[in-house]
Amino acid sequence: MLDFIYYPVSWILWFWHRIFGFVFGLGDFDKGASNGFAWALAVVFLVFTLRLVLYKPFVKQVRTTRQMQELQPQIKELQRKYKNDRQKMAVEMQKLQKEHGFNPLMGCLPVLAQVPVFIGLYHVLRSFNRTGSGIGQLHMTPEQNAMTPNYVFSAHDVQSFLSARIFGAPISAAITSPKATLDAYADFGGIPHVWNMVVVAVPLMIVAGLATHFNARASVARQSAEAAANPQAALMNKLALWVFPLGVVVGGPFLPIAILLYWVSNNIWTYGQQHLVFGRIDKEEQQKKEEAIERKAQNAPKPGAKPTAKKKSGAAETPAVEADKPAAVTNGTAASTTSDSTSSSSSAKAGSTSGKSGSSGKSPGPGNRKRSGNRGRANQKRRR
Repeated sequence: MLDFIYYPVSWILWFWHRIFGFVFGLGDFDKGASNGFAWALAVVFLVFTLRLVLYKPFVKQVRTTRQMQELQPQIKELQRKYKNDRQKMAVEMQKLQKEHGFNPLMGCLPVLAQVPVFIGLYHVLRSFNRTGSGIGQLHMTPEQNAMTPNYVFSAHDVQSFLSARIFGAPISAAITSPKATLDAYADFGGIPHVWNMVVVAVPLMIVAGLATHFNARASVARQSAEAAANPQAALMNKLALWVFPLGVVVGGPFLPIAILLYWVSNNIWTYGQQHLVFGRIDKEEQQKKEEAIERKAQNAPKPGAKPTAKKKSGAAETPAVEADKPAAVTNGTAASTTSDSTSSSSSAKAGSTSGKSGSSGKSPGPGNRKRSGNRGRANQKRRR
């Protein structure tokens, strides 16, 4: 049913076994095919191949997580604003995600992609020995099992796998493997002793548990204070820090040694990849901050220089108009003075004529009439 997973996993494992069998056989694959370390390294590099394929999705996952942490205040605001309208809140959340160009599913894609590979590897390794009576086993006799191919592996490859040992322990066996399963190794290196598997499996269990814990600690240390304060995030952090590592140690005796190798190598790769990717992203963000500060410094006015702000056209013309006003006022004053002097001389002439007429006893003429008050006021207005 899951052959679309089993066959790719088998092909990758087969490829790396050919490489390391050739290396450990010093150029003779048949000599190195049954070497336990060749099979162990084939499992380890199967993990590395998978993680290399998932490198870019992992980087996307890290960037998505950073974006979600930066947008946490806006997300909380939307949750507060639309707490009584779930549909509207979902619409606004999608709009916020679209505006900032991130997909929350990218945050869990690398983990989800590893699940089928883990299942596929477990099934393929278990299928090298199908003499057990558990779920998925075919209840074969040791002879039938040794002559039956396993996906892309030939019967000869199955026999070399059964003969492979790491310090006396076959990598497809677990500490709790039943006696019927261990009997399948009788013609291929002898029936392994349980203590041989304990010596190999227990250190791998401890290393796997510690690696899981330190990877979780590194992830928690990079969380923002707001994200860590979230009750759900706090619960998940406790599970990742303590429950999952303990689960590896407790469940280790039930897992084949090859699966423990998978777990250890996967955590080692994760630890190194986290430091590499996070360090690179931190440098990028620091560089962006420095560039922003540099642009701001370039746009700022130099010390001692006056800011050059553009003036409107009307404001620029105003001084010229104002400059013309004194001349106009001066001309008006000069004209008023000339008019007043002319009026005064006319008045003086009229006064002298009036004196002459008064002395002769003649009726007063126009020159003898008094000046009206309105005329004086008009002159006063002109002077003003």
